Amino acid sequence: MAKNTGKEAKSVPINIGIDEKDRREIAEGLSRLLADNFTLYLKTHNFHWNVTGPMFQTLHTMFETQYNELWMANDLIAERIRALGVVAPGTFEDFSRLSSIKEQGDVPTAKDMIRLLVDGHEATARTARSVIETAEEANDTPTADLLTERLQIHEKTAWMLRSLLAEESSAAASKSA
Repeated sequence: MAKNTGKEAKSVPINIGIDEKDRREIAEGLSRLLADNFTLYLKTHNFHWNVTGPMFQTLHTMFETQYNELWMANDLIAERIRALGVVAPGTFEDFSRLSSIKEQGDVPTAKDMIRLLVDGHEATARTARSVIETAEEANDTPTADLLTERLQIHEKTAWMLRSLLAEESSAAASKSA
């Protein structure tokens, strides 16, 4: 089985105005983003299947929307890596090694699922943000645009999930007052 070593694919030379060192560095960052995104996709899909409790319908539907968006993003990120001439990671071993998000071994409560997804979206946003400067300095506008779009999505999704937790916290504070 071939491992993603961040090596360039054996093909026709690439001359897109981004030097090899920058292309490789950008692709390595995008590979980490792909690993985070894929791990978050899998976690979100798992939570969609296994959520229970009074917020079941709301969370089940929300998680489905989120995992579908994450699934589509996997392809965009991987194809950008390939456009830069580098082999995209594509195995669980690759994703486990590259991701900053850890797998969830048990089935948490609905509230903990929300917290874990907030953490996952924030981690993925940090990964995307860590690559933007390199892409911009290399004048890699397509990658910078992709990263900006991913940042907006992950930050907005984290905010929406946090809002669910804040609502519970606000309601609890009102009852105790």
